[in-house]
Amino acid sequence: MTLPRPRGSAAGADWVGTAVEALPDDADSVLIGRIWDPSGDGPSPVTVRDGEVIDISHRFPTVRDICELPDPAATVAGLDGPRVGDFGEILANTGAATRDRDRPWLLTPVDLQALKAAGVTFPISMIERVIEERARGDLALAADIRHRMLADVGVDLHSLEAGSPEADRLKSLLVAEGMWSQYLEVGIGPDAEIFTKGQILSAVGTAVPVGVLAASTWNNPEPEVTLIVQSSGRIVGATLGNDVNLRDIEGRSALLLPLAKDNNASCALGPLIRLFDDRFGMDRVRELEVRLEVRGEDGFHLEAVSEMTQMSRDPEELVRQLIGPHHHYPDGAALMLGTMFAPIQDRDRPGEGFTHKVDDVVRISCPALGTLVNRVRHAEECEPWHFGVRDLMGNLVRRGLL
Repeated sequence: MTLPRPRGSAAGADWVGTAVEALPDDADSVLIGRIWDPSGDGPSPVTVRDGEVIDISHRFPTVRDICELPDPAATVAGLDGPRVGDFGEILANTGAATRDRDRPWLLTPVDLQALKAAGVTFPISMIERVIEERARGDLALAADIRHRMLADVGVDLHSLEAGSPEADRLKSLLVAEGMWSQYLEVGIGPDAEIFTKGQILSAVGTAVPVGVLAASTWNNPEPEVTLIVQSSGRIVGATLGNDVNLRDIEGRSALLLPLAKDNNASCALGPLIRLFDDRFGMDRVRELEVRLEVRGEDGFHLEAVSEMTQMSRDPEELVRQLIGPHHHYPDGAALMLGTMFAPIQDRDRPGEGFTHKVDDVVRISCPALGTLVNRVRHAEECEPWHFGVRDLMGNLVRRGLL
């Protein structure tokens, strides 16, 4: 399916960005991803080295197989294979208004991993979830509640540790003030909120549309670091993610979380997975800053930063709550770690805050992981997701890779 040409002044392919922007700034990073290979009419795992895309499907038919290795980075660093092409050219073809389907294009870098996300892992975003729930989609009421709540709390939310005595005191204060919310429990209580973001193989990658429901009038991107986790629970890499959220729908009821979170093209991951090695691991992840930029066809411009140091839960704790004796994922998981981004910047009228418009360009970037770029569409108009697990298995068998 060929996507319609984007409307407006940003209709050119320049919104996708360059290879330099998309790739990590560390030339020695060990990178894996996936392309659609027209010659095999299916996906192939690749590694990107010195700007060149190298097909490694002859050794590993899925990215899942790579990530389950004892030392994925060391293995991939020593692999060779057929050269597919220049990363920049493949990236440009991915985001082209009229894609050349006889040439390869980028896919999201995960395949058989479960798509999971942790919510309310930053105290600031917790406050926004409490506001959403109380306002029930009313933007003006949300602005009033936000002002009163922050004045009443009067604590440094950035240093708050979930499950700590200080967190418990804050929860008690908010409850006493009539601001009880289930978000308080998952935001600063002992147990994290970990939910299914999308179905296996449903994520989209960089340089393609992300989707919000046409009926939603209050929604936003959520820029997040995403961990790549083995079935054993060991973390082997990281990528960037956009946990697209429909704030009006989740605000009406937390029981509508699946509708607010899991829609066509609502989970974006990429551009590539950076595998852990002696230069990049969890210590680096804990210190990352993820930058967000949103540009609209209406001239709107928003920038924000999500600092991993301000999480209320350690990423490894979240992984332990995801995978362990209580729950197994035989093909591993991609775990989005949450965001501190809570957009309140007015876009149209005072007090109405931020919401997406069609054709917004969203850039999520981090020097260590590159840049994930997507253009906003209505989910109903995004390219349908048809290629499922059965299709993947059948394709790999026909190509002699399984």
